[in-house]
Amino acid sequence: MAANLCFSGKACDQTSLIRTTARWRSPRAAVIPNFHLPMRSNEVKNRTYAEDIKALRLITAIKTPYLPDGRFDLEAYDAIVNMQIENGVEGVIVGGTTGEGQLMSWDEHIMLIGHTVNCFGGSIKVIGNTGSNSTREAIHATEQGFAVGMHAALHINPYYGKTSLEGMVSHFNSVLPMGPTIIYNVPSRTGQDIPPAVIEAVATSPNLAGVKECVGNDRVEQYTSKGIVVWSGNDDQCHDSRWDHGATGVVSVTSNLVPGLMRELMFGGKNPTLNAKLVALIQWLFEEPNPIGLNTAMAQLGVARPVFRLPYVPLPKKKREEFVKIVNDIGREHFVGENDVEALDDDDFILVGRY
Repeated sequence: MAANLCFSGKACDQTSLIRTTARWRSPRAAVIPNFHLPMRSNEVKNRTYAEDIKALRLITAIKTPYLPDGRFDLEAYDAIVNMQIENGVEGVIVGGTTGEGQLMSWDEHIMLIGHTVNCFGGSIKVIGNTGSNSTREAIHATEQGFAVGMHAALHINPYYGKTSLEGMVSHFNSVLPMGPTIIYNVPSRTGQDIPPAVIEAVATSPNLAGVKECVGNDRVEQYTSKGIVVWSGNDDQCHDSRWDHGATGVVSVTSNLVPGLMRELMFGGKNPTLNAKLVALIQWLFEEPNPIGLNTAMAQLGVARPVFRLPYVPLPKKKREEFVKIVNDIGREHFVGENDVEALDDDDFILVGRY
């Protein structure tokens, strides 16, 4: 009968083998859901809490500009973020729908979040879009985002494949333990509403900063009446959301273009005159799916190169001419950048399919 061999190659008795294998245990981190190492004292000291995010009134869903080869134009990006800070914007969403996170690799995504924190994190709150329809990806991206210093995460409900209401709750509960989180409800893009029952189920988490809500002001008031912080996700409704329905503020696309006016709209009290003044601009921005209008406008203002990552393409010449009129009607001085607004020709735009 063959002798049992120990790891040394020498013969061992059966008792010795049992004693050797019995010493090994599965690492606890591998079997405990949402295991996170305790923060060290300096991490606690520098941590951003959900309460810090809840206080923000004006958050810009920041645009990502590109070089002619489709890579990030970080010089232009830094100038764009600086203009937001100078005009009183309190936070930026990095790599959201407006910033075309859906067209980024995760490496690009996390790099841009880290770059923004490194350059501007002391002046503005950096909220990284680390949401995904895959819980595994959302967890991994959120860990990386907080590791590079973002102040909060933006999370959408699983889109396309969708899930049950219980699945939504489990998805959000998988990422909430990592840090301050804004949940983003935009059924027109995900194909599925996040009903109040889901938000109320996860609202017990101290890391839930609030909800970016795009369904409308009735839903906004439904949350605010229960003490849940809400930001309007619709620029055309944000004035009434803020002053009539209890919203904390807005996550805005329009503030990329007129940050000072949007700050006045959120901080200056009820102002139907200013709100009406912005109607034509907001309608123009959203005639085609965002960020097509914004990308076109930023190129016309000369603050970003006229480079589009496909499948986005610029608005047609007639619409570009309309934008020139809108800028002149509102006043060029209210818009970002210093160049004269131009309609631009079709040949001025670069469309990049590989980047």
